[in-house]
Amino acid sequence: MTNVTRTYLPLLSLYNEYLQKIWSNGWVTNYGPLVQELEEKLKGYLGVRHLFFVSNGTIALQIAIKALELKGEIITTPFSYVATTSSIVWEGCNPVFADIDQETLCIDPERILEKITPRTSAILATHIYGQPCNMESIENIAKENGLKVIYDAAHAFGVNYKGQSLLQHGDISTISFHATKVFHTVEGGAIITQNDKLAEKISYMMNFGHDGEENFFGLGINGKNSELHAAMGLCLLPEMKKIMDRRKELSRLYDHLLDAMPLKKPVISSGVEYNYGYYPVIFTTELKLLEAKAALNTEKIFPRRYFYPSLNKLNYVDIQSCPVADEISSRVLCLPLFYEMLDTDVQRIASIIIKACK
Repeated sequence: MTNVTRTYLPLLSLYNEYLQKIWSNGWVTNYGPLVQELEEKLKGYLGVRHLFFVSNGTIALQIAIKALELKGEIITTPFSYVATTSSIVWEGCNPVFADIDQETLCIDPERILEKITPRTSAILATHIYGQPCNMESIENIAKENGLKVIYDAAHAFGVNYKGQSLLQHGDISTISFHATKVFHTVEGGAIITQNDKLAEKISYMMNFGHDGEENFFGLGINGKNSELHAAMGLCLLPEMKKIMDRRKELSRLYDHLLDAMPLKKPVISSGVEYNYGYYPVIFTTELKLLEAKAALNTEKIFPRRYFYPSLNKLNYVDIQSCPVADEISSRVLCLPLFYEMLDTDVQRIASIIIKACK
């Protein structure tokens, strides 16, 4: 069986070395030495000022919204994983959907401008499949209209734009370290900011609001992660170049084999050093997608419809018109892509798609 991804696991002997340290000192959670080590190494790897290792990417978004004290309306993308929208609703704000650019599949700055009202407090944009949003335009819009900016960078670990990490942008960026991601800690995520005052606020908000053992800065929640999860991240971080290089090779093979097919791919902007976290293809029609998916499933190959349906159709939001996102979401399919894949796996998948699309 071939799923859309497979979790990369390090040598068990290497992970056991970290487990022995945990068993030796008895410190398993509450900001232990491995969590602190991982945070410092990630800050260096990603080139960011402040990074907080939290329990998942969803709580990272929720804390970001709370830390920025957002109210009213948040303009966001209809084309992302559900957590982007559900976090807005969970924090008592109203998601307002701006349609996407049909080339990059990221939120369209022109559509953002159309959605701004006196109740708008922020823009929450997703770097879709790790492809950067038009950050220059988004941040100009935010500055001109007094808005905060959060980037959902769940897919963007290790992606650079013009020589800098995407995570250096916005008031806050959040990232997921879920087991399906290029870099993972089994479960986990991070909150990133370049702002010292915001960083101080986030540091207590993610730990129940504690100021020492007996005092409290203010309202907080439990966003901490454990030593066991940090150990996984410390095992994987030195292997990231190897992992991303192999994913790039497999993506290039897909490109070659599917080149003659009437399939589109999201455009990767110039100046982007990509992480090859996903391999999405856009079919000419939803029917063609369904036929290809069924043919692959018959052979025990399971791609995923990332992201379907578009989020403006969720049953807990106001239905809003986003024709580009609606149409793209019905035709996009992410093909299997992971480190352990063989070239022959890619060749087999491509052959099945080619036959199904004739």
